[in-house]
Amino acid sequence: MDMRIISRATLKRFWQKHPDSAAALQAWYADVQHAAWHSPGDIKQVYRNASFVAHNRVVFNIKGNTYRLVVAIHYESQIVFIRFVGTHEAYDKIDVTSI
Repeated sequence: MDMRIISRATLKRFWQKHPDSAAALQAWYADVQHAAWHSPGDIKQVYRNASFVAHNRVVFNIKGNTYRLVVAIHYESQIVFIRFVGTHEAYDKIDVTSI
């Protein structure tokens, strides 16, 4: 069962404002769309630098750690919810556990 990602539009809006992120975000999207993640261990096998925080939040480094992507994952239903995509400066201003 492939992962469902909600929502690609959030990523697209970001890469339209930050064109240098487009290839990395599109590659992440394609990878995740065909993944079957049942636990954080499944993610770590592919994304060694992913960080896991409370409430099933996962932080991905995008484009060589230029940007951050935060998702909430519901493993049972195989859904990834995009919660945040932004610069490090913007990331530093959010509470990653509650977005």
